[in-house]
Amino acid sequence: MIISALLTILGLSLFETVSSIDNAIINAEVLHTMEPKARRWFLTWGFLFSVFIARGLLPLIIISIFKSQTALYIFAGLFLVLLFLQWFFDKEESILLKFIEKFFMKRGFSSDTSKIIFLEVIDFVFSVDGVIGAFAFTLSIPLILIGNGLGAFFVRRLTVGNIARIKKYVYLKNGAMYSILVLGIIMILQSFHYDIPEYVSPSATFIIIGFFFLKSKLGLSTNKIYGHKVPRRI
Repeated sequence: MIISALLTILGLSLFETVSSIDNAIINAEVLHTMEPKARRWFLTWGFLFSVFIARGLLPLIIISIFKSQTALYIFAGLFLVLLFLQWFFDKEESILLKFIEKFFMKRGFSSDTSKIIFLEVIDFVFSVDGVIGAFAFTLSIPLILIGNGLGAFFVRRLTVGNIARIKKYVYLKNGAMYSILVLGIIMILQSFHYDIPEYVSPSATFIIIGFFFLKSKLGLSTNKIYGHKVPRRI
């Protein structure tokens, strides 16, 4: 039981971290333009907001909306599969993300307060796929809160750390999206009452993301030798 819970938490943390790399990049770019005090506020109180509201309250609300696990798994599974297909066939960023950026740009987006609000809204949007994907691991709110919370913490550390190096691992986004596809399929199968062992979701996440991480490292080595760019989408 304890080993299963730990595996679930580790899988959730890895999935949340990798699927939020784009979020970390946006955070780093915006925080660079902010005063140190506002930066610290976002990285502390903003972090608590993102964990308890986006990754604690949101999954609780979603679970309470659905009357049965079957309905929840169908919704969550189809959402993730469609999210993968949208990413795979459309190179443009999400319409919702564009709308948020446009909304804030029209209102100046100049004060540190508006930038913090912008980053919190963006974080909430990016957290949705992580929260819904978490249902493939577990329906336990405490485990989701701990696992996704740790992932959110790692994303914050990436934000203030060496984000330029992370951006070089160009296939990590692929790993996150293929994980989303697999998690979506798992939940669809669960909605048809297929018995999927608890270790399958975290194990699949480790394998897929590990594969694309190694592929990214190989791409970096190839670039150094031959001097060409690695395609980001496969």
